[in-house]
Amino acid sequence: MNLKILVLVLNTGKVVEEEATKLRGYIASKFKEYPILHHHIEEAGYLYTYPKVQYKILGGTPVILGIEAGAEVLKDISGDITELKLGKSSYKVESTQMTQMNAEFGPCRENRHYKFLTHWLALNPANYEKYKAINEWKEKKEFLNGILVGNILSMCKSLDYAVPSKLYVHSRLDDEQVPYKGVPVIGFSGEFKVNFRIPDFFGLGKGVSQGFGVVKTI
Repeated sequence: MNLKILVLVLNTGKVVEEEATKLRGYIASKFKEYPILHHHIEEAGYLYTYPKVQYKILGGTPVILGIEAGAEVLKDISGDITELKLGKSSYKVESTQMTQMNAEFGPCRENRHYKFLTHWLALNPANYEKYKAINEWKEKKEFLNGILVGNILSMCKSLDYAVPSKLYVHSRLDDEQVPYKGVPVIGFSGEFKVNFRIPDFFGLGKGVSQGFGVVKTI
């Protein structure tokens, strides 16, 4: 399967210190007429599905990823993003860089090697308790690998793609506390291998639209 993808890089005059959630809030507020940017629909409330527009702050640079319909919306609004008002800070957008591509998406015979550019939020309240109850690191690793497979399958389902074969994950991960919606949670950094093609800058796990779980091919 091929996916139409657009990566929009917003070059500002200074390093952006704020989190991606503020970038999402600003863009969603500025372009309220596009529900795909914020996932809120008046009649239905919040849409719980894999976001086709995802916001990242990578090395102090704002990056917005558009997938399929999200790519078309980003093209429409990119010329109107001249500044970013993030919390108490304001940043002038000096230039934009758009990269559009058809990216391969789906299982493959060989393992693909990825790293997390931002923390992967793997645990919800239920599996957090299970994770904490496991004493052996090998068992914890297998538990996390299973969650990672589940994240990939959930992403595929939202993108209307049925995975035809079993997925196998091997990972090297470290856990640490990170803030999510103002609350400290466990996040994971590191890398993993899986027999599946994931395009660069796609997010996995919780908080994808707000810049968590960003993956890149090694």
